[in-house]
Amino acid sequence: MADNIYWHHNSINRKDRELLNNHKSFILWFTGMSASGKSTLAVLTDKVLYKLGCRTYILDGDNIRHGVNKDLNFSVEDRAENIRRVIEIAKLFCDSGIISLAAFISPYIKERLAARKICGKGDFVEIFVDCPIEICEQRDPKGIYKKVRKGAIKGFTGIDAPYEKPVNPEIHLRTDTVSIKESIELIIKYLVEHKYIMPNNSYQRIISNEIT
Repeated sequence: MADNIYWHHNSINRKDRELLNNHKSFILWFTGMSASGKSTLAVLTDKVLYKLGCRTYILDGDNIRHGVNKDLNFSVEDRAENIRRVIEIAKLFCDSGIISLAAFISPYIKERLAARKICGKGDFVEIFVDCPIEICEQRDPKGIYKKVRKGAIKGFTGIDAPYEKPVNPEIHLRTDTVSIKESIELIIKYLVEHKYIMPNNSYQRIISNEIT
């Protein structure tokens, strides 16, 4: 970094924005293998939070690679840089008072610990979207696993590249045994109980209405 670059402080700070929004700003980090349900849960959690009056934005792995990270490939180095850029973006959202929902495979513990450190204590909520590889492969909504098995894709997480499971995530969801609706309920319940969002007894009704 050049030595003539300085951080510019805004007149309206994060606490001011949180008060305006009537909720804390933080990052929900969905990690898990491809087809485990990360993006599905992020989208539906976003929808419920919106109905609860929260200001949110989704940072999806595929979407980010269409723009900000389109210059990166899937090497170990570029995957690490992919996560580094995303977490810096999420941190800016956090400073703006917005809840960001990031859905990324993010296979390495080291990267997720770095992300947690960059965000700061209490701002990073890790959600382990846990699903056996055989179930993920059966789902295969994008047909990626089929390409991997044919040898068209190399270094794929869970097949010929590792996925390091979170050791102590804030939320652990077994999407092979727990329904989408139950998973969303667990996420919102955690956020309410830990005072990330204001208590609202209507959240279960909203979940029932939005998730069929």
